[in-house]
Amino acid sequence: MPGWANWKSMVADEFEQSVQEGRDPAAVAALRPAFEAAGDDEAKLEQVWRDLAALPIREDFPFSEPSDLPSIRAARPVGAHRFDLRLASEELYDRMFGAWLGRCAGCALGKPVELFMGPHTGLSSKDRIKTYLRAIAPGEYPLNNFFPIESPAQERTGRATCPQSTREHIAFMESDDDIRYTVLAQKVLLAHGQSFTTHHVAMSWLAELPYRMVCTAETQAYRNLVMRYGVHARETPADQIDWTWVATHDNPYREWIGAQIRADSWGYAAPGNPELAAEFAWRDARLSHVKNGIYGEMFCAAMIAAAFVLDDPLGIVEAGLAEIPRTSRLHAEMRQVIDICVEHGRDPARFEGVLDRIYALLGHYHPVHTNNNAALVVAALLLGGHDYEKVVTIAVMGGWDSDCNGATAGSIAGAMLGASRLPKKWAAPLHDTLHSQVMGYEPIAISRCARLSLEIAERILT
Repeated sequence: MPGWANWKSMVADEFEQSVQEGRDPAAVAALRPAFEAAGDDEAKLEQVWRDLAALPIREDFPFSEPSDLPSIRAARPVGAHRFDLRLASEELYDRMFGAWLGRCAGCALGKPVELFMGPHTGLSSKDRIKTYLRAIAPGEYPLNNFFPIESPAQERTGRATCPQSTREHIAFMESDDDIRYTVLAQKVLLAHGQSFTTHHVAMSWLAELPYRMVCTAETQAYRNLVMRYGVHARETPADQIDWTWVATHDNPYREWIGAQIRADSWGYAAPGNPELAAEFAWRDARLSHVKNGIYGEMFCAAMIAAAFVLDDPLGIVEAGLAEIPRTSRLHAEMRQVIDICVEHGRDPARFEGVLDRIYALLGHYHPVHTNNNAALVVAALLLGGHDYEKVVTIAVMGGWDSDCNGATAGSIAGAMLGASRLPKKWAAPLHDTLHSQVMGYEPIAISRCARLSLEIAERILT
């Protein structure tokens, strides 16, 4: 029972993951013949997996990437970990509502082209989006509205999906994994407050998240949890669950984007306190991810927390980077992205040059890896500045995991600006309505979700 994919596909992904994680490329390559010879024999493929997993991290690997919280904190760069929050209750609510609306609108914007991830007829992800839009009308690119459901270029680029999020049909935020995790985290916080644990998160998945609704790393963690601890995992003491095994066993997706998209409610719960938001995110991420997979969620949660206080997008990004190891690939690569944006004058009109540079730098990662998608979020924030439309459209035009990046960038921009400053063009089509397919939130007013986030934050702040 491999889980998300068959053994052949999973082992193929593990070859890439092993090299990225720092295993000797020559030693990894030496296992290729055994992989090719295995064909579809699951026992042989599983043995190749075990052999890959047994390879040590090479001694000259330039990064040190711990997964435990004390070691992560010890490796952080110098930076601010908490800011003085000076917002009255209704002002903070406006920011919460902005964050929820910003996330929902950004997610809906990216959903129709989410599957434009990899090369198609020779086009990169971002070029598929560009081609799709330009074929409609000259004014459609750069992106400036929700996607039309059809394009004359769709036979070349692929068809838009998720019609309920297209320009012609959007009337609410439709169900999406990016939003379901935000809802589930809110429910965990409502039930357990800031003392919640990884075990509480895991049990919320088993109770409220059908197996078919999880993807990649989350599928593997869900499967591992049930496989080892059974359907009665709730009755297993948390300290008797091997969370590292749950996150890593048969999981080549352990540094992919799945944890990063779960960051938001942790950031909403700790406005002005990036360190606490990052800790909350760590408790969540370790269920299914390690290393950069964990850092991505911590980074985004910390940026969201900082966005309630800081008005400068670069300062928000720096606050996020202050919560992850300076010795990690994610930290090093985000610093390179910042430099690229600065070289281009942080000018949104030059976004294509920035995206080209990011693709050259990080295009070797899978389209749903943490690091390359985090780079698009950072670029969107730095280039878009205080213009919500530019932030979310640049994030989505970057391609790869477009709905995730639109949602994360939109959440951060929404927290910084507040609902009162979000353009009605993006907020009004949602009609303040979210369908999440989660009990108690089907449907629910987006403004109600924001009120609940305010209640959680105010309890934690006191």
